[in-house]
Amino acid sequence: MSDSPRKVVTAYKEVTIYCDGSSLGNGAGVTRAAAVALLGYRNLWRAVGRYLGNATNQQAEIAAATIGLETLIEPCRVHVISDSRYVIETMCGRFRRKANHDWWARLDEAAKNHKITWAWTKGHAGHAAQEACDGAARAIAASGVVDEEMLQMAALEAGSSGEMMNAE
Repeated sequence: MSDSPRKVVTAYKEVTIYCDGSSLGNGAGVTRAAAVALLGYRNLWRAVGRYLGNATNQQAEIAAATIGLETLIEPCRVHVISDSRYVIETMCGRFRRKANHDWWARLDEAAKNHKITWAWTKGHAGHAAQEACDGAARAIAASGVVDEEMLQMAALEAGSSGEMMNAE
């Protein structure tokens, strides 16, 4: 019998998160911003979104990744895909955090219990899940209201695409 402690191996669920933020009127005074994340697990998709009010596009992009990660109820292995180089490069340590410190702190808190790979994808390039995320974020920003039916449609679009981790 050995006195050495046994190593506990944790099996993490594999989750893909597409995320996008939108800030209508960004840089032109009053903005209307929103953030959306599409979470995929075993080819099942769920969309979550938030109306952010007066926030910049960079803040909306950070918020999108944050709400996706905050939705997870247990530690997971997560593949976060965004068309925001700002978010991806910052979370990979290649960009310095010069602004939006409160937003970054919330994202760091949401990310801390997960094993995450961060991937950039080109926006508006025909990736169904990313396009669905973008459309939902724009619609929420424009209306100022999170429409659950519209989020369900975005999740259906992502699910029908078969794109779990197809970032370029």
